[in-house]
Amino acid sequence: MATHVLFEAASGYALFEVKQHEEIGAKTKAVQDSLQDLHKFGKIVSLVSFSPFKSAAHALENANDVSEGVLNDHLKSLIELNLSKATKKSAPVLGVSDKILGTAVNDALGVKCDASERSLELIRGIRLHAAKLLKGLEEDDVVKAQLGLGHSYSRAKVKFNVNRTDNMIIQAIALLDTLDKDVNTFAMRVREWYGYHFPELARLVQDNHQYARAAKFIGDKETLDEDKLPALAEILADDETAARNVLDAARGSMGTAISELDMLNIAAFADRVVSLAEYRKSLTNYLTDKMNVVAPSLTSLIGERIGARLISHAGSLTNLSKYPASTIQILGAEKALFRALKTKGKTPKYGLIYHSTYIGRAGPKFKGRISRFLANKCSIASRIDCFSDNPTAKFGDALRQQVEERLTFFETGAPPSKNADAMQKVIDSLDADEGSDDDAMDEDASPKKEKKEKKDKSEKKDKKKRKSEAMEVDEDEPSPKKAKKDKKEKKDKEEKKEKKKKEKKSKED
Repeated sequence: MATHVLFEAASGYALFEVKQHEEIGAKTKAVQDSLQDLHKFGKIVSLVSFSPFKSAAHALENANDVSEGVLNDHLKSLIELNLSKATKKSAPVLGVSDKILGTAVNDALGVKCDASERSLELIRGIRLHAAKLLKGLEEDDVVKAQLGLGHSYSRAKVKFNVNRTDNMIIQAIALLDTLDKDVNTFAMRVREWYGYHFPELARLVQDNHQYARAAKFIGDKETLDEDKLPALAEILADDETAARNVLDAARGSMGTAISELDMLNIAAFADRVVSLAEYRKSLTNYLTDKMNVVAPSLTSLIGERIGARLISHAGSLTNLSKYPASTIQILGAEKALFRALKTKGKTPKYGLIYHSTYIGRAGPKFKGRISRFLANKCSIASRIDCFSDNPTAKFGDALRQQVEERLTFFETGAPPSKNADAMQKVIDSLDADEGSDDDAMDEDASPKKEKKEKKDKSEKKDKKKRKSEAMEVDEDEPSPKKAKKDKKEKKDKEEKKEKKKKEKKSKED
């Protein structure tokens, strides 16, 4: 049973001494009611010490330490100061709300900690009457401190989100997919709307972006003449022939006449479609740059669009790296998988990775095999990108080369390289690059560093000389062990001589 209770308030740490507490009838209604009553609860616990935080930043630091189960100096000093007079007969037991924090206190200070239900019940009672039990504080102060610490703690946790870079990729690819649908829908609407006036333009200009720009530029087909041909050719990718064909079609067009107000609306809508298409291009460039920073190996292997879709479907790059290759292979084909399991049919061979060019290049017999191989390489690339300190695209290039070799193996039978050899080549090249960088750093060293190196070399030489001289002295002067050995050998020789003399005398007698 706890003799003391630690209460972590938003304004500081408080240490209470437990005077009396009912163990047997702890769950009875009378005891539970006593926890609600301040007069009765004040007889159960009494405040021993209260250590307030110095500032809001100090409170946030301590809150982070408590949440991670770390015993910092502030809390350590409070416990040492108040629970240092412990003996074997009256060893204090500290009641805490977190078992991990209790383990840290026990390891650092040797104070036994208790996180049982009885201790938690006492802590709940202290939290209920904190404004009255903590001296020098009012109820408004406690509420304000809790709100301030709660906001700062939550804000710090959100800023510390390790998946924040993945979130940008997930939002970008979702917006890009939405823009693809919207731009195509709006472009079809422009073709249909402007086609009443100039139907032949849809056959001459196939690209939606070029069609919207051309419709905005031409406007009323009656105003198109020879002077506008250079600007129209620039819109149509500098194709003068296509511009001439558009001019000829405008002169003999079967379209109906259109009012000026209708043409203004068509031009405004075409302008909006053009702006959306241009923003889509800039968003594609943004996604490419983001993927090259976050997952360069995966981008180099399978492309930024498919890689971003895999990350978005998994939820984050960390989740994707935890998936096995078999899951990545059918990621995005969950409905087909469950339908096949329900009807006992054939399971899907690929999901999102079907859009990769490798599966399109493989023959019908080898699509399943190359999708399985590609999913394996995607799993390796995602793990390299997620867990490496300095992600690089070299691993992705090596994995892409392996996929190319596997495609060649399906066609010609040429044996592909092993994965261990390919990875070792990349590691060796990275080590070589690091070595060249170190050499460049050494060349750019300052004169002070060179002087220091010369000084160190001279000191080493002096040490070697001293050691050699000491060795010479040791060789010249016999050691005490050697002298003892020589004396012993002399004694043994003398004893042998005496024995021989005695034997000769005995023989003569």
